Amino acid sequence: MTNDALGRLTALLAPDMQATNQAILARMDSPVSLIPQLAAHLVAAGGKRLRPLLTLATAKLCGYQGERHIQLAACVEFIHTATLLHDDVVDESTLRRGYASANAVFGNKASVLVGDFLFARAFQLMVEDGSLDVLRILCAASATIAEGEVLQLTTQNDLSTTEDKYFEVIRGKTAALFAAACEVGGVIAGRSAEDCAALYQFGMDLGMAFQLVDDALDYSAVQAELGKTVGDDFREGKLTYPVLVAIAAAQGEEQEFWTRTIEQGEQTEADLPAALELIKKHDATARTIARAEQFIDSACAALQGFPESEMRTALIDVARYTTARRF
Repeated sequence: MTNDALGRLTALLAPDMQATNQAILARMDSPVSLIPQLAAHLVAAGGKRLRPLLTLATAKLCGYQGERHIQLAACVEFIHTATLLHDDVVDESTLRRGYASANAVFGNKASVLVGDFLFARAFQLMVEDGSLDVLRILCAASATIAEGEVLQLTTQNDLSTTEDKYFEVIRGKTAALFAAACEVGGVIAGRSAEDCAALYQFGMDLGMAFQLVDDALDYSAVQAELGKTVGDDFREGKLTYPVLVAIAAAQGEEQEFWTRTIEQGEQTEADLPAALELIKKHDATARTIARAEQFIDSACAALQGFPESEMRTALIDVARYTTARRF
């Protein structure tokens, strides 16, 4: 994500984003001291806050005038952060946004339990909002995220994983929350089912592209820029899109390489550079980005039914620049 596009969207929403950040900090407070300590560690690590920005932006796009979008944006961020805490434990990650991950600092048990706390806070915010439609959308997204993560676990080290199965994984673990974050903006503004469906589609396509780019970066980015260890997906035996492209083109020794390193999990220090070479040889990163751009075209088309405005332009710009980001 380039800073220009995201910066413009953030500037347009500055007062709302400030109120959202205050709501996030207030709801992270707890008399159990480890919770605000771990929460402060997460806040210090920063992050793009893209998902809550989408809730704020789509609400404004739809002409919403109230305050509900602030609490719901905080709710979306809590769901996202809870999943990050759990993911880092599952993946045994040591870096998150360039900082030591929470599980590396506080341990796995604390990370899982504080993740549970944040999920609970998210559901409190949904209930306080009082809309059954909002509750339905965000609850469904939360369940879908969990399903996506479990599905990814079942495809790990499995070379028979198809492109369709991969898309099912990322639709669940990433795109579902993008879609929900956008849809609730239209729901609270009282927009038609057609408009809300268009916002859902925009978020879904944007989320798919975002994850595809993430997966491409794991095989092409500089670690210092990415803020996480490059090659994590390879070491964990994840069947992401760049690997699927390389495996589809593999024959003979290359096929044996992927079988040994991904399916059997037998890796040496020389294997990551070898994997990067194969990814490069088959143009897998560029093909992954190209696939992401197809999703972005669909995302931008979904917003064409909304009147031209500064907010619509900003959302389309953020979508367009998703495939240009380097971290």
